[in-house]
Amino acid sequence: MTFLTSHMKCEVVMLTKIKYGNTNTVLLRGDRGSILIDTDYAGTLPAFYKAIKGLGIKVSDITYVLATHYHPDHMGLISELMSLGVKLIIMETQMEHIHYSDEIYAREPDLGFKPIDESQAQVVLFEESRKFLGELGIAGEIISTPSHSADSISVLLDDGTCIVGDLEPLEYLEAYEENKALKADWDALLSAAPKRIIYAHANERTF
Repeated sequence: MTFLTSHMKCEVVMLTKIKYGNTNTVLLRGDRGSILIDTDYAGTLPAFYKAIKGLGIKVSDITYVLATHYHPDHMGLISELMSLGVKLIIMETQMEHIHYSDEIYAREPDLGFKPIDESQAQVVLFEESRKFLGELGIAGEIISTPSHSADSISVLLDDGTCIVGDLEPLEYLEAYEENKALKADWDALLSAAPKRIIYAHANERTF
């Protein structure tokens, strides 16, 4: 658990990494609300409960949930969390991808996956993301980083922490000389002078 002081006056963000499967998920808590970045695969709700209990967190402590993208290992618990009162945030580029994983999960009915009801979600424009996070007491912004998938996003906190989902790690950039989309994503992130990169699956990197 790490405490992060933002650049905005009187705003302190608590960042908690929650690992209960194969995906690193992150809970950001400001003084006026919180946002869970990613969930794991469907069927992992009992493991999620156990993990947050061990960290002293209750589901009622989570205001919003946001997926870095809608692949199955990042959004599998969203519908269940919504049924428990957690509100879903969808970024503008994600609307057409909400049901990307439905067909995949349909092949595994034992997981009990429930498709997302996007009519109950709140859509946030990237240009409004700083205001949205600020209302929670979190200083930062959400940007589109579509090199992994068209709906992929990253969360950039003003203290230099970047939560980037499945973005290819920076050290792999030279191996993809022709991948202009990946370079553009990293150019955008590096322009924010990051101090800490949290990946969904790779080890985090500090600068």
